[in-house]
Amino acid sequence: MKEKVIVIVGPTAVGKTKMSVELSKRFNGEVINGDSTQVYKGLNIGTAKITEDEKEGIPHHLFDICYPDEAYTVADYQRDAREYIKEIHLREKCPIFVGGTGLYIKAALYNYQFSEVKANEDLRQKFLKMASREGSDFLHQHLQSLSPDAAKTIHPHNIQRIIRALEKAYSNDGKGDKSDDSNRLEPLFDIIVIGLTMERELLYSRINDRVDQMIKNGLLDEAKNLYDLNIRESQAAKAIGYKELFLYFDGECSLDEAISLMKRNSRRYAKRQFTWFKHQMDVNWFNMDHAIQNFSHKVDEIALFLEKQGLQPM
Repeated sequence: MKEKVIVIVGPTAVGKTKMSVELSKRFNGEVINGDSTQVYKGLNIGTAKITEDEKEGIPHHLFDICYPDEAYTVADYQRDAREYIKEIHLREKCPIFVGGTGLYIKAALYNYQFSEVKANEDLRQKFLKMASREGSDFLHQHLQSLSPDAAKTIHPHNIQRIIRALEKAYSNDGKGDKSDDSNRLEPLFDIIVIGLTMERELLYSRINDRVDQMIKNGLLDEAKNLYDLNIRESQAAKAIGYKELFLYFDGECSLDEAISLMKRNSRRYAKRQFTWFKHQMDVNWFNMDHAIQNFSHKVDEIALFLEKQGLQPM
């Protein structure tokens, strides 16, 4: 019998972090980070990382495990997350994944294999020049035309991953990867996926408010510290909330314009997150529209659902 793992997914600002703590208290859980940016030390405000007080004594794993200039790949995450799953189960507790980076979560919980594609230096240089001339969005659209499934899992500004995926697509005689292998992956555990959703206008309002609060909480100083490290090409520096403020530090836009970009990019990211989880995982969705006023009622509703799936409360 496969061991159970709870997964809490959904768009940014929908309430995943708070829900993970409440369900951990109900089901003797330990939280595993499923967000690609929260692994980095020092990226606290901009990533909406959980604070020590908010943890309420619940063990949390895979937060603050590397520095912003260090490379931390999906393969690294897969290895580390599976090790924590094993350790948590040995303690007779329940692993609870929480986060919005679908590919990371899927790599950890399914028999996800990483393709080894031999690099083609000529192709790589061609794509790098194309990105420099036309922008990363253009390159991402090119990938989408060749391999839509690969494009869904890659951020339009992650040039290195886009190029790697294009190399893979071109290795298939330039036809791209038209298969949908991701939906045929076998889960390694008994996975119960809880999806939190919210009416779009309400969610967007929460995202805008969150960005304003981040600025008040000191995001500008946090982003400047990252900017001063001069690691513009690192994955950490490309996270929403930092890359927009880098434009402000470069003098390319005003602070108000940078904040507006943060809000716009966060809203777009939330839309992509919802689309990804809807198509890539078997999610049990729960609407959070009224949870702001009565969060405990929503916790009770989800806890009851989990009990019906065979999970025993503490």
